[in-house]
Formats: sequence, structure tokens, C-alpha cells
Amino acid sequence: MYNFQKKDFANTIQPQIHQLGYSATLAINEQSKALEAQGKTIHKFGLGQSPFPVPKHVQEALQHNAHQKDYLAVTGLLELRKAIAHYYLRTEQLEYSVENILIGPGTKELMFLLQLVFAGQLLIPAPSWVSYAPQAQILGKKATWLPTEWADGLRLRPEVLEEACLQSSHETHLLILNYPGNPTGMSYSPTQLQEIAQIAKKYHVLILSDEIYSGCHYTNEHLSIARFYPEGTVISNGLSKWCGAGGWRIGAFVFPHNLALLLQAMASVASETFTSVSAPIQYAAVIGYSAHPQMENYLQKTQFFLRCLSTYVCTELKKAGAELAFPQGGFYVFPNFSLYRSQFAQRGIHTSTQMCEQLLEDTGVAILPGVAFGRPETEMSCRIAFVDFDGKRILEEMTHEHETIDHHFLEKYCPSVLEGIAKLCQWVQQ
Repeated sequence: MYNFQKKDFANTIQPQIHQLGYSATLAINEQSKALEAQGKTIHKFGLGQSPFPVPKHVQEALQHNAHQKDYLAVTGLLELRKAIAHYYLRTEQLEYSVENILIGPGTKELMFLLQLVFAGQLLIPAPSWVSYAPQAQILGKKATWLPTEWADGLRLRPEVLEEACLQSSHETHLLILNYPGNPTGMSYSPTQLQEIAQIAKKYHVLILSDEIYSGCHYTNEHLSIARFYPEGTVISNGLSKWCGAGGWRIGAFVFPHNLALLLQAMASVASETFTSVSAPIQYAAVIGYSAHPQMENYLQKTQFFLRCLSTYVCTELKKAGAELAFPQGGFYVFPNFSLYRSQFAQRGIHTSTQMCEQLLEDTGVAILPGVAFGRPETEMSCRIAFVDFDGKRILEEMTHEHETIDHHFLEKYCPSVLEGIAKLCQWVQQ
């Protein structure tokens, strides 16, 4: 009998996969859980999961559709695609046909399929979300990081995009623009979006506008770049962040009509991989995308609370000497502690990874290093996801009369966030 143990199957792995580990956000979540299981107090600022519950009326829609068991169309449930088309008409004044909307098991999978079928160079600002570049690596492609400056809030400047296009040997390019952004929480003004759109149009750059945090904009003033470059923009969105439904795994890509062939290529691959998204989830998502008083109230409360909490977190970090820009949406802040570089060096800390590892060991505060998001390894930057609080309880305690969320409220309902930020600030200063 043949002994299969004699063969080293490790050698059959594609070479570009060898250096891949877990996604940084998922890895820090697993590490935090393991440390908690050992009895340690961990302030979980690593995984960017919405702490708020799925709105009750959307939960009820899922319950009412638990019996749905049929395979649905590869491109998605027709009623859901109609609801998404109406959503963009209502929120962005953009008209899309239901035939140009593709539903997937989370936007992460759809982004991977887009990179798979798109024959061109990937461009991403530094910093950007941790999975854009690794997806390119899995596919044997190379991502080009576009430099950003702290003085600009780490936003992409149009002249940087133009320079990258001029220097590239590729004929086609895919720019992923994420705003409000992960990891910075920064957004773009209408003028800034228009300037980027002009350069993209000039060099025929396809833009994937990752707007997963659109409903988490603190002042509800999110504006899609598709308004300025509709023919070259694919919008990515889903229910994971602004609807609190990360584990439901549902996302959508919205295409202009002239990019129908791109959608069809992705749908062809989808038909051979995930087939279709869970039927009950799609039926429930129809309600999530529809206009509803409960959803409006939910968004007003979550946006207001996140703005108040982020202001507190950023103020404390600024006092501790961090360089940062105050976020405009989402639940992240991206500070730079390079002011303490020499003090860190005395403790043998020379990279952002070492800084985060030592911080976790010393204080139980779990954050992610800036290098995971494309920043220089020796820059002492990091991402803090200030989500370690009970969102359900906070929504129950908030009232329409709340004009401010004071320190007493935060102490009562976000003790782990306040304690974790205090520990971090004390640690860097010592």
C-alpha cells in the first residue's frame, strides 16, 4: 500500500501563498480571545466589528424568512437588487438598473472576484484596509501603494494618482478608494472627490469605491465619487458596518451600465464558486436597504454616539503626544506615536509590530500595527478600533433629548474603551 506520508504536500502550495498568514484583523481577534480564555483582561481594539445590534425590524425580517431555502439567482434576489437601486436613488441621487447589481457573501469576496477578472494594476493609498493587497498577492498580482501625508489626514492626493499612472507600465488600473476609511476614519470633501475623479477619468482608471462605512459618517454627509465619475466607478457596500450585520456576510457591487461585461465576468466566476448568497439573508437585506423610520433612528443614534466617542478617544491620544487626524466616520482612529521613537528603541522596540506586541503583553490592549495597512515598518503608527462596548445597551439608554454624550455617560457604558485608552496613553508616555 502506498504511504501518503512519504510525500511532502507542502511543496504543492502556490509560492505566493507561503508567506500569507491570517488576515491581521482576524488574527488579533483570535489572539485576544485566547488571552481572555487564560483569564487575562483584554481591551479588544483589533477587530473592526460593529458593536451595535442589527436593527430590530431587520432581525424580524430574517426570522420571517427563515423558511426560504431555494438557491437564488447568482446575481442576487431581484427584490433585493431593486431595494439597492432605490437606496442609491434615495441617498445619492444615482440611477442604476437592477441588472447592474451583483450580490455576494460579503464585499470581501466580491473584491477578490473583481481583482481576479480585472486585467490591470491595483492601486491603493497607504494606509488601506489589510485585505486589499493580500488578495492581489493570492492572485499572483502586485499592489502599488500610493503615498499619503499626515498633513493631509492620510488622504489620497490627485497628483499622486496622476504620477502613479504616468510611471506605470500597465495600460489599465484599478484604484480602491475607501471612505470613511479603514483604518483612518477619514473621508473626502466633494471638491477632493471631484479632483480625484478628473484624474481617474483622464487616465481611464477604474475606481472601486468601498463605501462600506457610508452609513457611519458622523454627520450623515457621505457622498459617492460615482456622482463625479459614474461611468468608471463601481460602488461596494453592504450591511456589515452601518447595519451591524457583519456575520450575516452579505454585500453588493453596483456597476454603471457600460461596465456590464465586468459584472458578467464576476458572475460567471461566482456561479462556479459560491453559487448564490443565503436566501434568508437576502430577503432580510431587502428591509435593511429600504427606507424605514426605525433605520433612520438607528443611524442617527449610532452616528452621533460614534462621533462623541471618537472625539474623546482622539483628544486623549493627542494629549499623550500622538499625531492623528480626527475621524469623520466609522469606529477607527489611526495615531502615530513616532514622537516616542527613541524611548521605544531603548526598550528594543523598532517597528510598529513590536510596539503593538509589547503593548498587548504589558497592558492587555490589543491594537494593530500601521505596517499591516501599508505604512512604513518603522513608523510607530497603529489602528485602534474603539468598539469594545455594548452597543445594544447604549442604544437603549440614548434618548432623542441627548444633545451631548458626556464623560459620565462614556464611563458608565464604555468602561473598557476608556480604561484601554488610558492604559495605552500611560504606556507610551512611560
